[in-house]
Amino acid sequence: MSHDDEYAGFQDARQRRVKLIAWIVIVSLILVGGGATVLALLFG
Repeated sequence: MSHDDEYAGFQDARQRRVKLIAWIVIVSLILVGGGATVLALLFG
């Protein structure tokens, strides 16, 4: 049982880290891509 509990805790921490990385990637893509799109619309 203890092994399953440790594994569950590891999965929870891993899922939280993956979710954090995913949000960072999404926000950076929006900032970079959105900024490029705005500049293209303004100066295109």
